[in-house]
Amino acid sequence: MNSNGKKAKKQAVIKNSTANVLSQEELARRIATVQEGMKASTWRELETRGRFTKNDKLTFISDDMLILGCDIGSEMHYARAIDSRGRELSRGAFSFSNSEGGFRSAKDWALELAAANDKRQIVLGLEPTGHYWFCLAAWMVSNGISVVQVNPYAVKQTKELEDNSQLKDDRKDPKLIANLVKDGNYGMPYLPEGLYADLRRLSMLRDQLTEDRIRNTNRLHREMKIYFPEYMDAFGKLDGAFTLEVLKAAPFPEDILKLGADGLKGIWHEAKLRGRGYSRADRIVRYAKESVGLKQGTRGGKKAVKIFAEQMTDLAAKRDEIEAELHQKCLEIPYAENILEIDGVGENILAGVLAEMGDITRFDDVKEIQKLSGLGLVACSSGKHKGETKISHRGRKRLRYWLFQAAKSAVSHAEEFKTLHVYYTARANNPLKKMQSLIVIACKILRVIYTILNTGQKYDPARMLKDIRHMSPEAAEAA
Repeated sequence: MNSNGKKAKKQAVIKNSTANVLSQEELARRIATVQEGMKASTWRELETRGRFTKNDKLTFISDDMLILGCDIGSEMHYARAIDSRGRELSRGAFSFSNSEGGFRSAKDWALELAAANDKRQIVLGLEPTGHYWFCLAAWMVSNGISVVQVNPYAVKQTKELEDNSQLKDDRKDPKLIANLVKDGNYGMPYLPEGLYADLRRLSMLRDQLTEDRIRNTNRLHREMKIYFPEYMDAFGKLDGAFTLEVLKAAPFPEDILKLGADGLKGIWHEAKLRGRGYSRADRIVRYAKESVGLKQGTRGGKKAVKIFAEQMTDLAAKRDEIEAELHQKCLEIPYAENILEIDGVGENILAGVLAEMGDITRFDDVKEIQKLSGLGLVACSSGKHKGETKISHRGRKRLRYWLFQAAKSAVSHAEEFKTLHVYYTARANNPLKKMQSLIVIACKILRVIYTILNTGQKYDPARMLKDIRHMSPEAAEAA
């Protein structure tokens, strides 16, 4: 090649290099423009101004929006990007770690795609997996990227629409999620803030402590069944204060016989216990004499019983401490004290309901909360076939649990709800089973709670019964 040819080739290389530099500069300028105009929308902007319908969701996904689908993992997340027509803009799945560096790399990747495809806003759709999505969602919203969530059941049901395959993995799921967002099949995530965040965490901690205590109680039952099978007849109940003090010091028959009735009373006196428990001392000794429990391995069994009994006592004290704080925070919510006027709805139930329900201002109607709790009615009917109506069981199961506990307690203690329960189960037209009646009453209590928190009015039993359209005036008057 002559010198003129080499010179021309060199000039061409320099020209291409300059073009690349300019394109990179242009891309950087576009990225800066996109980043400057990005704004994250949350449930406060979209759901508190009225019902966020399917049409509203489709309108929110505009043509100038980059749609990201993200499959959440404990350590790594996978994302893919599409436009509002479902065309994929990313080259396969982009993986990033569950850390600040990983989140930043995902944002830079999304910004570059948005700038290259003339997009002005970014929305991240995710499938909520345990608690692993909390930090990612909060970080993205704080950096101008809207976050929405899709139902995991919807992802599972649509997996074959993409490629007619039953395959479901971390690299396929992000596109399924993105397409669900594109079609408006998403919801706005809610992470409690301030007082409601503390309420939910304390309520969860209370449940965890309760579960731990139950677990230790069951373990204690096992040990006592082996070494002192007559323990329930002797002590009456296993988790009582008198019983636990004995189990810490002398759990098995041979230990009880060494102490005698006076020794047992000494243990209780030293623990400063008061009550009728002292009268059981002679009975415990009598059952210890007649016990048929195993005599081998008692040393290890005694150690286990002592540990379990100590943990039960400690967990009960910690649970009481958490409940006291939980009750105090509940009363900081406006008009929450009015709910306690319902007989049977105590502080524990109220705390559980409010913690699971969260900020009530995000709901336009009580039916939204009913659906959230899984108490919404569903039926499968087609043509002449009419399926059985039942509750969906989808949503926050702890909210459903506490509402059901409220219904059971109210039926036991409040005359108006007793009357309502009898009416539902004994009416001539379409009588309900007892469980169905309790579900209906749980929904009624939810409506009462929603009204009190929204309006601040006092609870009125007579007004509640008058709202039941088909109840006779005599039955309402009797209540």
